[in-house]
Amino acid sequence: MRAWPDLTALGALRRAAWGGHDDGAAWRAVLEHSLTWITAHDGDALVGFVNVAWDGGAHAFLLDTTVHPAAQRRGVGGELVRRAAQAAREHGGVEWLHVDYEPHLHGFYAACGFTPTPAGLLRLT
Repeated sequence: MRAWPDLTALGALRRAAWGGHDDGAAWRAVLEHSLTWITAHDGDALVGFVNVAWDGGAHAFLLDTTVHPAAQRRGVGGELVRRAAQAAREHGGVEWLHVDYEPHLHGFYAACGFTPTPAGLLRLT
């Protein structure tokens, strides 16, 4: 069974990496619908997180890849993605792992083995 991350620590990690408000409260509902998630720790401190959502079939989606600024550029993000892909592979039935990213992250995701594809995005709010 997957161990639940400390949701308050997850909120703090997200604030440190992305700014804004995140107290961790909304993550329980998100993770209840996830295929899995991967965390990284430095001692007891949560320094990395990635969520793997899925459609219940062949498609999984890498979401919310986050590394604490103090732990960036040390391979933490790449290892999170590698472990997430392996977990999706081992689940069985998942054939595709998708990720959307901003242009400045192209090199990172290319190094993780992702091939760019055309995609569409519709903002709903």
